[in-house]
Amino acid sequence: MTLQGNYEQIALKDYAERAYLDYSMYVVLDRALPFIGDGLKPVQRRIIYSMSELGLDAGAKPKKSARTVGDVIGKFHPHGDSACYEAMVLMAQPFSYRYPLVGGQGNFGSQDDPKSFAAMRYTESRLTPIAEALLSELGQGTVDWTPNFDGTLKEPAWMPARIPHVLVNGTTGIAVGMATDIPPHNLREVVSACIHLLDEPQASIAELCEHLPAPDFPTEAEIITPKNDLLALYATGNGTLRARAVYRREDGNIVITALPHQVSPSKIMEQLAAQMRAKKLPMIEDVRDESDHENAVRLVLIPRSARVDADEIMPHLFATTDLEKTFRVNLNMIGLNGRPQVKNLKQILGEWLQFRSDTVTRRLQHRLDKVERRLHLLEGLRIAYLNLDEVIRIVRSEEEPKPVLMKRFALSEEQADYILETRLRQLARLEEMKINAERDELEQERAKINVVLNSKARLKTLIKDELREDAKKHGDARRSPLVTRAAAQALDEAALVASEPATIVLSAKGWVRAAKGHDIDATALSYREGDSFRAAAKGRTTQQVAFIDSSGRSYSAPAHSLPSARGNGEPLSGRFSIAGGAQVDTLAIADPATRLVLASDCGYGFVTRFENLLGSKKAGKQVMNIEDDAHVLDPALVEDSARDRIVVATNSGHLLMFSVAELPELDNGGKGNKLIEIPKAKLTAGERVAGIAVVSEGKGEVNLFAGQRKLVLKWADLVEYGGNRATRGSLLPRGFQRVDRIETST
Repeated sequence: MTLQGNYEQIALKDYAERAYLDYSMYVVLDRALPFIGDGLKPVQRRIIYSMSELGLDAGAKPKKSARTVGDVIGKFHPHGDSACYEAMVLMAQPFSYRYPLVGGQGNFGSQDDPKSFAAMRYTESRLTPIAEALLSELGQGTVDWTPNFDGTLKEPAWMPARIPHVLVNGTTGIAVGMATDIPPHNLREVVSACIHLLDEPQASIAELCEHLPAPDFPTEAEIITPKNDLLALYATGNGTLRARAVYRREDGNIVITALPHQVSPSKIMEQLAAQMRAKKLPMIEDVRDESDHENAVRLVLIPRSARVDADEIMPHLFATTDLEKTFRVNLNMIGLNGRPQVKNLKQILGEWLQFRSDTVTRRLQHRLDKVERRLHLLEGLRIAYLNLDEVIRIVRSEEEPKPVLMKRFALSEEQADYILETRLRQLARLEEMKINAERDELEQERAKINVVLNSKARLKTLIKDELREDAKKHGDARRSPLVTRAAAQALDEAALVASEPATIVLSAKGWVRAAKGHDIDATALSYREGDSFRAAAKGRTTQQVAFIDSSGRSYSAPAHSLPSARGNGEPLSGRFSIAGGAQVDTLAIADPATRLVLASDCGYGFVTRFENLLGSKKAGKQVMNIEDDAHVLDPALVEDSARDRIVVATNSGHLLMFSVAELPELDNGGKGNKLIEIPKAKLTAGERVAGIAVVSEGKGEVNLFAGQRKLVLKWADLVEYGGNRATRGSLLPRGFQRVDRIETST
C-alpha cells in the first residue's frame, strides 16, 4: 500500500477481499438474520419503532401506510420504499405471521396471492396488541440507543421483548454464506417451555419438547413429522418437517379445508388441473375452488363415482402436489454475543431468558434510580417545609440564593434547584401531606425493587409471572395439529389410468394415435396427405406400447399418453430420438411378461418377452439385429410356447407352419434363427417374408391377403403346410402367389 496525495493505492485483491467481507458482515448482522433478544431484523425493528413514535398503537386510529414507510426510510432505514413496505405488509398478513405485529386496513394480500397487496398510498395500518410485548418497556432504560444513519436521531439497538419473539413468529432470511429458516411457534407452548427451563435449568431438550412439541403455523394443516424427527430437529437446530392439508368427505365429494403454510389454493388448482390434462387423475371428474371470505380454503374434488376411495387418492395427491409440503428448519440467529450461530432449543431459550433477565434487571434498576432521585428531591423539599421562613428570607434577600441554601441546609445542587423552581401554591399544608404520602409510597417501592434485585429467586418469579401474564393476554390455542401419518406414496402410473380397450394405429410416416375400443378399422381412418396405414395393435390403456424401427431399436410409451384418434396423432420422431434414415416399421402392446415372436422380412426371428422391448430413454434400446435392407415384421403374441405354432408366409406364395418351441428365446436381442428357407437368388430378386402369425394347436385359423383376395386357412388346412423350421414350405393355391400380409383370425 502506498500513499499518494490524498488517496491510497491498494492491491485490487486486497480491496475486493476487504470490501466483500465488510459487505458480508453487514448483510449477516444488519439485514438478513434476526437477533435472539427480540427476534427482529433491523427493518422490522425500525418499522415497529417508527409506528410507536407516530402514536400508532393498537388503540389509535390507523394512518396511511405511506406515512409509516416515509418515516422509516427517511429517519432510520435508507433503502427502497417498496422493500420496506413489503416487510411491513408481511408483518400484517395473518396467513404469513402467526401473531401479526401490524394491523392493516385495506388490501394486504391474500393467501391465494400474498403479493397482491394494494399500494401503500391506499392502505392504512397500526400496531397490534401483541406489539406491546415488544415496545412496552422501551422507555425504561432497557435498551442501548445508537445513532441513525446520518447521526441526527437515536434508534434502539434492540427491542425489550417480553416474549421469545424469535420463536413465536419465526423468520426466514438469506445472508452471505448462511441462511435462516425459523418456523413460528405457539406462544403458550413457548412460554411453558421457558418457565420449565427457569424452574429446571438442567432440563434436557426432550423435556423441553414436552412443553414445546413442534412449530405452530398460521394455517390448520397437520404436522405429520414423527416425534423423534422433531426432537432431533430441536436438538441440532437443523432439519425438516412436513405439513399436510386437511380434508373431509362431504356429500360424496372430497373437500380440502386447510393447506400447508405458504401454499396458495390457486397453485393447488393449477397442479390438479395439470394432472387432469395429462390424464393422470381419471378418478377425479372436476375440481372447484369455493374459497371465500368465510372459508379461506375450500377446494372441492368431485370423484367420477361413489366407488372412488378418498383415502386412496389423497395420499397420491399429497405425494404429487403441494398438499403436502416439506419445510426446511435452520435455527440460525444472532446471539447475545453478536455472532450468528445455529442454536438448539435449549440454547435459544436459555439465551433468551438471560436476555430477559438482563432486561428486567435494567428496567428495575432504571426505576430504582428514578425512585431514589425523586426521594432525594422530596427530602430537599421536606427540609424546605421545615425551614420555610428561613428559605423565604434567603430567597428574598440573597443575590445568589442557591449556594446559600446549599450551605445553610446541606442540600445538593439538584435539591436546591428543585426548591427554587417550586411554585408558591405548592407550599400549602395540603401539598406537604401529599409529598409525605408520595415519599412513603416511593420508599415502599424502593424496598420492593431492592428485594427483587438482590434475590435471583425473586427475579425468576417476576419473569415467570410476566411471561404467564403475556401468554394469557396474547396467547391462543394451537392451530397446527400434531398427527402421526404414514408417508404419502404416489400411485403407480398404471393405477391412475382407467383400464379401457384401445387400438394403437401407426401410419407409414411414423405418426401414432390411440382409438378407443377394439372394433376399429384402422385402414379406414383418415390420414395426412401422402400418408397411409402401416400397422395396428390392440391392447388396453394401462399397457405400454413398443415401437420398433427398421434398425431394430425399440421405443416405448404408455398407451394412455398417446393422442386421440380423432386427429392425425403425433409423429414419433418428436417423442423419440430415432436414428437418421430409420423408419418405424411396427408396434406391439402387451403385458410385460407376455412372449412374442420378433422377425425380419429376411426370414430370421426369435422369441422374447415384451418387457425386453421397453426402454425409458428417448434413444430406445437395440432389441434385434437387422440387415441393412431388411424390415421388422409385425410381432406375433405367444400364449403357450410348447403348443403354439408359428405360420410364416412369403410374398412368393410359400407357407410354412412349425412349432414355436423350435425358436430360441433371447433377452438381449440378436438376429435369431432362420424361420423359412428363401434361396439367396430369390432373396436377391426380392422375395421376402410377408408376415408371421401364431396359432393354437388344434384350433388355429389365419387369413392370407393377396391384393383384394382373401384366403382363410383353418387348422385342418394349416396341417398340410406343417414342417420343420428353416425349410422352404409349400406353395399356396393359384391366385395367392403374391401374398401381402397374414393375420390371425379373431
